[in-house]
Amino acid sequence: MQINERQLELVNGRIKALLASGSFYGKKLQEAGITEVHSSEDFEKLPFSEKADLRDAYPLGLMTAPEEEIVRIHSSSGTTGKPVIIPYTRKDVEDWAIMFARCYETAGITNKDRIHITPGYGLWTAGIGFQAGCERLGAMAIPMGPGNTDKQLEMMENLGSTVLCSTSSYALLLAEEIAKRGMKDRIHLKKGVIGSERWSAKMRERISTELGIELYDIYGLTEIYGPGIGINCEHNTGMHYWDDYIYLEIIDPVTGKTVPDGEQGEIVITTLVKEGAPLIRYRTHDLSRIIPGTCPCGRSYPRIDVIAGRTDDMMKIKGVNVFPAQIEEILAAFPEISSEYQIRISHLEGKDTMRIYVESTGDVDFNDLARRIAEKVKSKIGFTPIVKVVEIGVLPRSMKKTARVIDERYQ
Repeated sequence: MQINERQLELVNGRIKALLASGSFYGKKLQEAGITEVHSSEDFEKLPFSEKADLRDAYPLGLMTAPEEEIVRIHSSSGTTGKPVIIPYTRKDVEDWAIMFARCYETAGITNKDRIHITPGYGLWTAGIGFQAGCERLGAMAIPMGPGNTDKQLEMMENLGSTVLCSTSSYALLLAEEIAKRGMKDRIHLKKGVIGSERWSAKMRERISTELGIELYDIYGLTEIYGPGIGINCEHNTGMHYWDDYIYLEIIDPVTGKTVPDGEQGEIVITTLVKEGAPLIRYRTHDLSRIIPGTCPCGRSYPRIDVIAGRTDDMMKIKGVNVFPAQIEEILAAFPEISSEYQIRISHLEGKDTMRIYVESTGDVDFNDLARRIAEKVKSKIGFTPIVKVVEIGVLPRSMKKTARVIDERYQ
């Protein structure tokens, strides 16, 4: 999907602001001798930006608007290095709320809904984004934040929450608790807006069935506003993204070249109107593809497929490159197991070992099931893991994101 004239015009506005501010990306553009772009060929010559660049700009090197126009900052967690600080102007905050309200509307949510918000507040972009979009829509926000499951369920029941906003991990935990407490007939949820982590089709089906709700994938990342830049519609044929606010490319993660629509690669995003910290050709490391053609819903906004994983998810075991999505796909073929799994990679006695933990009910032969899963992994990927089947509920549940891959080789 090539960049259009209007988008090029907006990109040139951001280039001008970046050059004038002398921010890290402005300096990159200066070094490259680029002051404007006139075609898709010109655009593709623009240098990429990476998370490492953003960390190097800590604390406020990304700030492109004058400081007196900055009304808020958000930040990445900083768990793998310096955090990334993203400044927002008043217009950035409003634009984000508009995009988020559009997500809710696309999911069929109205101002008569009561929106139960469980993602975290504070420096993280999640909770406040869900709330701002809710208020823009005119719906009732129930700003719970994470944790305290007893209180969550009490408020959900007493206030008649109709929409659940959460990570898939916490949605599953809540679904299990509701079933355990026999509360399903006292809960009024109709829809779930789920984001922040990749989740399998099996997990989606389980949450949807156990809660009796329609589920919607919301997309976003701290560096690009936060969640709310895309969501799937009722036809569930991919996530619509708001191309009046962002331009999205798919590139080959190795060569950096754009790939044709329909081909999987790495998502690269350019913010078209962001003032506080505009980003040009930002490599997200998320893997997806642009879905060609028009959605049955008739909306003109383009679509990307669900996030298949990340370029940095890859594990190298016994000389074989493996992605968690490949293991997930194999596990999906076994109806006897639940959606939850954990992969642990160790280095024992001079060799790498992969252990896969899965959950199942007590009415199957755990040893036979473990053997069949190990054989399937061997035939599909090329090495034999150690598979351990445990009872449903044994693997950890999370109120945030679930750590599904634990690499003990580097601990």
